[in-house]
Amino acid sequence: MTPRAVVLVEGASDAAVLETLARRRATPPRDAAIVVLHGYTNLATALRALAPVAPARAAVLCDAGAAAYCRRVAHDVGATTGGFGAGLPVRVCETDLEDELIRALGTRRVHEVLAATGELAALHALAGQPGRRGRTAGENLRRFLSARSGRKARYGALFAAELDLGALPEPLRAVLDDVGL
Repeated sequence: MTPRAVVLVEGASDAAVLETLARRRATPPRDAAIVVLHGYTNLATALRALAPVAPARAAVLCDAGAAAYCRRVAHDVGATTGGFGAGLPVRVCETDLEDELIRALGTRRVHEVLAATGELAALHALAGQPGRRGRTAGENLRRFLSARSGRKARYGALFAAELDLGALPEPLRAVLDDVGL
């Protein structure tokens, strides 16, 4: 069965966030697929694989550092396959998805989530290390989230569960709307 909609994302943490938000918006991705690229360099391969079935709606969610690459690949693949790639929306997180979530929730609420999971002390320990002193709370939170395997996906879903659905960060709202989730 060909999904009616596809969102292409870099990693599992991005997928966890979008799946959580789709469920909360009462549009679970039953006939939509969230395709984890396992790195942006796999975008062209994924788009070429999807081109023959060309879902009705598709979009890419990416970090700011990958935006130009993703737009170029979407355009190039669309032009060579005649698929949906040429008009494929590429939604860009200002820095990265974790930064969008942290800014949307605020550090106080993020700390409350970490406290509820028993990891706030670990964040404080990281922030107290000599190399981390003087860093902003956001910088330390982003480093904390990437310091252990699986943490970005776990907290991405937990943070997405806390977001105000009426005030989602623009790239998240846009990509969900692009594919009807």
